[in-house]
Amino acid sequence: MKTLQTNYNPDVLTCLANLSNDEVFTPPNLVNNMLDLLPAALWSNPNATFLDPVSKSGVFLREIAKRLMIGLTSKIPDKQKRINHIFENQLYGIAITELTALLSRRSVYCSKTANSRYAVCETFDNEQGNIRYERMQHTWDTSAGSAGKCTQCGASQEVYDRGD
Repeated sequence: MKTLQTNYNPDVLTCLANLSNDEVFTPPNLVNNMLDLLPAALWSNPNATFLDPVSKSGVFLREIAKRLMIGLTSKIPDKQKRINHIFENQLYGIAITELTALLSRRSVYCSKTANSRYAVCETFDNEQGNIRYERMQHTWDTSAGSAGKCTQCGASQEVYDRGD
């Protein structure tokens, strides 16, 4: 007879389906395997900074935050001060869409806005915190021919204008 395990709490990010062909979410176990390759001393350095340049689910920043919370305990004993320091000074993300910005903030700050009263960090005075997203229009350089490349990101106009 099998017994029901009642304390199982799956990580929703392991179950998250990709939103499109352009967005591939990294599973938490793979993120942790990658972070295990970094020097252990990094997690106790209050001056180390981390950037996720294509933040989608926020899993990299979230898992880094977990390690910093443990590693900085002796340097910043007060838990809330440690949280504030980590999220304000050490973790940064650039989201690729408005939706992934919201997902990342929810995963990292435990709220869709960084300055919410429900967010774990108390110091942000703006909704984005350190996970930024700014919608930009492509500017096509068509001097080389009919289909150009974006002057900002290098995307091909021909591929970008692929229709529905």
